[in-house]
Amino acid sequence: QVQLVESGGGLVQPGGSLKLSCAASGFTFGRYTMGWFRQAPGKEREFVARITWAYIKAYADSVKGRFTVSRDNAKNTVYLEVNSLTPEDTAVYYCAKDRVLDRFGAVRASDYDYWGQGTQVTVSS
Repeated sequence: QVQLVESGGGLVQPGGSLKLSCAASGFTFGRYTMGWFRQAPGKEREFVARITWAYIKAYADSVKGRFTVSRDNAKNTVYLEVNSLTPEDTAVYYCAKDRVLDRFGAVRASDYDYWGQGTQVTVSS
């Protein structure tokens, strides 16, 4: 069965960095777009970044220039490097698998069918 397991979250000071990982199994990883979303307390889940099967990347405006998404198909893992963090980046970060094979452009939560359990990122001094 499909499994997505995030790791790498934690407590970091403003301006700090983390590298989040999402290990995937149970599907042909290299054929699917993988996305990152986040959800802060009291807010809706929002798109952060995605990387297609063809390594095309997209970012939310709020993280552009600070976050970098990447993937290693040999390791069935997608990464999110988060830099220049601010308290507004505090959230649970989720990775997700596109529900459609070989698709470009998936940025809505409804475009994704499997989700990890999330990893907490807290930015505080």
